[in-house]
Amino acid sequence: MLRVLILGGTGDAAELVARISNITGIEAIASLAGRTREPVLPTGNVRVGGFGGVTGLVEYLQHQQIHVLIDATHPFANHISWNAAAAATAAGIPRLLFNRPPWEKFPSDNWIEVENITDAAAVLEQQALENQVKRVFLTIGRQEVSAFSHLQELWFLMRMIDQPNADIVTPPGMTLCDRGPFNLENEREILNHHQIDTIVSKNSGGNATYPKIIAAREMGIKVVMVNRPPIPPGEQVPDVESAVKWLLNKINFQ
Repeated sequence: MLRVLILGGTGDAAELVARISNITGIEAIASLAGRTREPVLPTGNVRVGGFGGVTGLVEYLQHQQIHVLIDATHPFANHISWNAAAAATAAGIPRLLFNRPPWEKFPSDNWIEVENITDAAAVLEQQALENQVKRVFLTIGRQEVSAFSHLQELWFLMRMIDQPNADIVTPPGMTLCDRGPFNLENEREILNHHQIDTIVSKNSGGNATYPKIIAAREMGIKVVMVNRPPIPPGEQVPDVESAVKWLLNKINFQ
């Protein structure tokens, strides 16, 4: 029995777990970081929680006799991805990075591309001084909203899966707890109802949260787009089908 550990947390990862679990001779183990309070659990064997860095992950891989590691975490979970790369190398097992393509900018998109959340907050601060932004749709999750807390002159609609922890300082506005995938009609309604003039988004790629980008394009709304962090070198694939084929080739299942 070939044992495959899949580091997940995305819809793509859940689909990948389901596909691999149906392959005879393979045991798929899904691992979720546990950052959301009520995660959507994939079918099959699931563990929730961190490993304790590279050392802890290496120990897990060896103790559980994992043969293959597939990193299907969120494109912005780069710390986990680098740990996975180091741990797979140390354990001497193959590793695959599931790296779905980022969204591409259309000619009609009004994007301001930045390298990180701090830069995104700086853009809003400058635009506020120039009176070019007033109401912001902040769609970066709950863990980094405090980076915008000093922008007291702006109003934020902050969408996230869970409410932020009590010790997190949030900017002025309101939170909207919801989980994708989202549809275009709903995204248009949100932007209209809250009179949003600027969206802050990570370039996550995929279809689940892309409707807000389409709606912004249609409505001429500015998007402060946070580019992805660097990824570790190694084999990577852009979709579930390619990941399954990679695994089948690795174990010579034809």
